[in-house]
Amino acid sequence: MEVQQKIFLHVDMDAFFASIEQLDNPEYRGRPVVVGADPEGGTGRGVVSAASYEARKFGIHSAMPISEAYRRCLGGVFVYPRMRRYSEVSHAIMEILGTFSPLIEQISVDEAFMDCTGTERLFGPPRELGMRIKAEIKTGTGLTASVGIASNKSIAKIASDLEKPDGLTICPFGREQEFLSPLPIEKLWGAGKKTVLYLNSIGLHKIGDIARSPCDDMEKRLGKWGIHLWMLARGIDDRNISNEYSQKSISEEHTFGKDTNDAAVIEQTLLSLADQVARRTRKHGARGRTVTLKIRLEGFDTYTRSRTLPFPVNDTFTIRDTAEELFRKFDCRGKRVRLVGVKISNLTGSGEQPQLDLFDAASCDFGLGRKEKIEEILDTLRERHGSHVKRASLLDQ
Repeated sequence: MEVQQKIFLHVDMDAFFASIEQLDNPEYRGRPVVVGADPEGGTGRGVVSAASYEARKFGIHSAMPISEAYRRCLGGVFVYPRMRRYSEVSHAIMEILGTFSPLIEQISVDEAFMDCTGTERLFGPPRELGMRIKAEIKTGTGLTASVGIASNKSIAKIASDLEKPDGLTICPFGREQEFLSPLPIEKLWGAGKKTVLYLNSIGLHKIGDIARSPCDDMEKRLGKWGIHLWMLARGIDDRNISNEYSQKSISEEHTFGKDTNDAAVIEQTLLSLADQVARRTRKHGARGRTVTLKIRLEGFDTYTRSRTLPFPVNDTFTIRDTAEELFRKFDCRGKRVRLVGVKISNLTGSGEQPQLDLFDAASCDFGLGRKEKIEEILDTLRERHGSHVKRASLLDQ
């Protein structure tokens, strides 16, 4: 029996946040748009969330200090993120993709994998399929997307990045290794900066260099991860589309206007961040077991501390209490705090209810039922009256 050719797509929106701002504000079109914190005349302390392609010509990129972005592009348009609007557009895009295949794996707000194996009779060959998806997204949202098509997920993701913006790249089926060979190692999905620098230091610069290396040598140098990269470099990836909840973590951060060592201010900020993280977690229909505190001190030294809870949670106060406990145990080394962040990970669907032990004191301490009821009421009020509905303890923020 002939094996059916797998057809995977990776759909990646182009400069998503910034493109939405240009779509909604015609006067921004053609101008460098930077989404992030207020630059405050070049003294702002936050970071860039997204940059339009016009802004990228100035060397501006995500995670860059907003003050640096401002210095590089004094005439740019700097706007705050509008996450509700971005989420709304993301939902519309995923609905469009759902008309082409039921097998969709959303991996972030602006990108998703699709398995379109066997859809040729409905939508035509791969190139026609890709063009139709791009056209539907453009018609439905006014935005452009770049699409990669290949025989597996890894190569499809690499392909979608090669002709941005508004690109369509297809890896010829059966010629995967030939397609990958001339590309730089950093194009490999999962090859981080440190790994790339290390591999470059031993003379490996192209994906083909890894593919031609003995697998045993890669394993000796990088362990199991070396084997994984070697297989990807040879075009081997047997991962399928997962319809399960795929977001690995949910996080929020805050950069203080001035470095602070005021514990009350920091703990009030942790409550606000925990509230935002909990609300987003519930909105995604998820719970998490691991809470992580991020602390950046003056001088940019950055640390993380984590705790895994006995039950998956999504309520504000459990997340806040855990983050505060981690903060109180952290030695700030006599320095002021520049930034704090709260993250929840080790996520599960909200349908997985906590298994409470009748004789476990920790179960009683969590008080999950009452806390979740309070959160449910708050969510309902916010849906009806907007995000200005706040907890009394956050009214001064």
